[in-house]
Formats: sequence, C-alpha cells, structure tokens
Amino acid sequence: MFQDHITVKNRHKKFIKNVSETETVYALKNKTGFATSSSVHYEDEDGNPIGLICFWSESARAKSCIKDGWNEYELAEITLVEFMENWCVGMENDGLLLGTQFDNNMFGFEAEPYELILDLVDELKSLGKDLDFRKFSGIQDLEKQVKAVLE
Repeated sequence: MFQDHITVKNRHKKFIKNVSETETVYALKNKTGFATSSSVHYEDEDGNPIGLICFWSESARAKSCIKDGWNEYELAEITLVEFMENWCVGMENDGLLLGTQFDNNMFGFEAEPYELILDLVDELKSLGKDLDFRKFSGIQDLEKQVKAVLE
C-alpha cells in the first residue's frame, strides 16, 4: 500500500506533539534489542541503507506493529528525557536514523536524531515546558549544544 509523503509527515508532526505533551516515547524490544529497519531514503558511503530504530508516541500504534518479523517484540516505554539525551544523541553518534510512527505496513517517517531534538525543543518551548535533564542544564543548553554541533 502506498503511503503519501504528506500522511507520513503529518504522523511525524503528531509524534512530536504527543511525546512533548506526554513526555513518553514507545519502542518495541525483544531479548536482543530494539525494533530496527533500514532507511528507504538515506544511504551510507558504500550505498547501503542506513539503519534506523523505530519509535512511536502511542502504545496502540506501536503494538499494531508487533507482527511478522517483529512478532516476538514487546512494548517498551522511554521517558522523553532519556529519549532526547541518550537515544537521540547516541544514535546521532552511531550514524543511525530514527523512524517515527511506523504503521503496520512499515511506513513511517525517517528523522535525523539532532534534527528531531531541535523539533522537540521547539514544541516543548511552545508548551512552556522544560525538562529535568541529567546531562544538560535544561532545554536551552541541549538546544545550544545540538546547534553548535550542526554548524
């Protein structure tokens, strides 16, 4: 089934809004790790698809993907603080992408981790929220450090 780019992008925007409000991100996990896929848009220097780890803003959408190759996975909850400062930063350092809001046909948005952090920062600021980070002195510090790396 063909998913148009606008639908996928709108689901990604909903992901940003929802996780900023609930401060919870969902993933699928099994004994060996988290649910992964390969990019259909980005390749490494050898022409191979870049790996991505999938995340959702609603448990029901994540659970709908527990089938086929992911049928032995279970739902895992991640706090937004842990997601931003550990997952996103770590995935950027590892050269991985994030997949958001994949559906049960495996269509979803592919995001670069630092770009996602900045999108989340913008949404959190619009909500008047700051988060209690362990590695950063606040949302402004995280934003400043990410922007410095991207420049």
